[in-house]
Amino acid sequence: MSQRTAIALLSGGLDSATAAALALEQGDRVIGLSFDYGQRHRRELDAAADVAQQLGLAEHHCIAVNLANWGGSALTDASISIPTHGVEEGRIPPTYVPGRNTVFISIGLSLAETRGAERLVLGVNAVDYSGYPDCRPDYLKAFQTLADLASKAGREGHGAQLWAPLVQSSKVRIVEEALRLGVPIATTWSCYSGGTHPCGVCDSCRIRDAALREAGRPDLCSSAKA
Repeated sequence: MSQRTAIALLSGGLDSATAAALALEQGDRVIGLSFDYGQRHRRELDAAADVAQQLGLAEHHCIAVNLANWGGSALTDASISIPTHGVEEGRIPPTYVPGRNTVFISIGLSLAETRGAERLVLGVNAVDYSGYPDCRPDYLKAFQTLADLASKAGREGHGAQLWAPLVQSSKVRIVEEALRLGVPIATTWSCYSGGTHPCGVCDSCRIRDAALREAGRPDLCSSAKA
């Protein structure tokens, strides 16, 4: 039996690195794909390249898709403040980037079809504070239907399957999996700010740090990196 190929969308953050490591554990030949979309926290792109190298991915590509031209998100528009005090339940935070995952998955499916990949590995998560609409199971289910209809491979019955192994996992569970798999957690970057060191106060840093402390690894928290 030939080795399965998977395309892993690799942001440089903990979740996507852990999802890629899970694919590797299952024996997949993993190709990483990252995006320079004009994000303020471009430091994550360096992290993505380092993670790809440390995990031993077969290839790693970084594609420029500038979503910052029209703003609309705290991650692409410096005039919008990064939230630091949590998000009101039921409200989507200003760190949501309109259309981001739809664009990224579409490009990932293009690469998957050219490489004959059976999987598109996504580190999306519907459990954490964000509640982004494009990180939810119903979105992934609908996109799978679209993917099967939109590609030659899909029409022929062998299109890439969207695989989001962490979509229903708590952040603590993701940290535990990362530790088990030997993911280079210290290399990953989750901070939404554009500094040299993690700010430790943005929502992404706070959620990550709380999970690391609960998992017994405070040495990997933002305060330990500064």
